[in-house]
Amino acid sequence: MPSLAFSTLACPNWPLERVLAECRRYGYDGVEIRQVAGETDLLRVGELSAARHSALRRTLDQWSIAICGLASSVRFDYPQQAERDAQLRTGKAYVELAAALGAKFVRVFGDVLPSGSRMTRDTVLDQIADGLSCLGEFAATGGVDILLETHGDFADSTLVCDLMRRVESRAVGILWDTHHPWKFYGEPLGETWARLKPWVRHTHWKDSVTRPAAAAQSSAGPSVSTTASAAAHALMSGHREADYVLFGGGEFPAEECARLLKESGYDGWLSLEWEKMWHPEIEMPEVALPLFASKMRALWARV
Repeated sequence: MPSLAFSTLACPNWPLERVLAECRRYGYDGVEIRQVAGETDLLRVGELSAARHSALRRTLDQWSIAICGLASSVRFDYPQQAERDAQLRTGKAYVELAAALGAKFVRVFGDVLPSGSRMTRDTVLDQIADGLSCLGEFAATGGVDILLETHGDFADSTLVCDLMRRVESRAVGILWDTHHPWKFYGEPLGETWARLKPWVRHTHWKDSVTRPAAAAQSSAGPSVSTTASAAAHALMSGHREADYVLFGGGEFPAEECARLLKESGYDGWLSLEWEKMWHPEIEMPEVALPLFASKMRALWARV
């Protein structure tokens, strides 16, 4: 069975020490770091500073868990060259951090195609591909992959394919958020997998339901949910809302997805992206994390 991980979006209030302890306790093989104690700029997290690397690597080895990857906010959809250059510098710093921690990938975004711009679609895709290629060439020297997530406009797998054909670095692959193309673009899982299979190296999992608008109001209160949503949009232009529920309790065809991966010999990670940081109304990590590990193992054994 592929290794299990969870994104630290699930536990926005936990320090790294607790993240790793709960990772081990809940039976996960590793963790995908998106934030630590609310800080999404991992280059500013003290617990990930160079002075802590040796001790952190020892803890990971002793507990037989891994930091499978670092999830950045790097994106190359900016029209200005100076902004894209700044993103490349940030991406390189993330690659260096990933290599120091033994992480195998850095997640990046597309993220949206500018609307109402004089730039053509092909021009924007070429610019994004160039940024990915440059970052990929740098990452390859350290054995790190750059993974573009199916997120925002790039949850459309046909657009992702168009982009990936323009990317020159073999270190660039895809992080398939299995939920997003299905939910936001109505793509059958089989079609998405057939298109993206050559590049997929990591997967995100989540579940959701479709509710009438009146019933979808957050139980956490509009001010809390609105603030969290605004924070997400500030980092990721392509962030989209959904009514997330505990894994296995919604409409996402998880069994079909697992079967597609298993029959294809997929050996990457299965990572729960429980977006508690962006959706404060959903269940606590103490509920969501052990449940996913248990259900995913049973699901994988069944398909």
